[in-house]
Amino acid sequence: MTIWLVILVVAAGSFLLKAAGPALLGDRELPSWSRGVIGLLAPALLAALVVTEVLGRRWSAVDVTVVAALAGVVVAPGCCGPRCFWPY
Repeated sequence: MTIWLVILVVAAGSFLLKAAGPALLGDRELPSWSRGVIGLLAPALLAALVVTEVLGRRWSAVDVTVVAALAGVVVAPGCCGPRCFWPY
């Protein structure tokens, strides 16, 4: 039963955080610099999660497969082109 309580609390907190922006800003536009930061935040967080998942517990024992996976993480965004990640 406690897992469902945690899920409900996290869902309610997420809803409140998402509702806070429109409630506090109303009809005002965000500055252009903040839209740029928000646009680049998701790819940066995704890259951090991928690197953390790839290396995980193996930070002390880096082998060839880990190096190859990190090289793929570094090279893959370049294959798509800059307009893929920076829509502004």
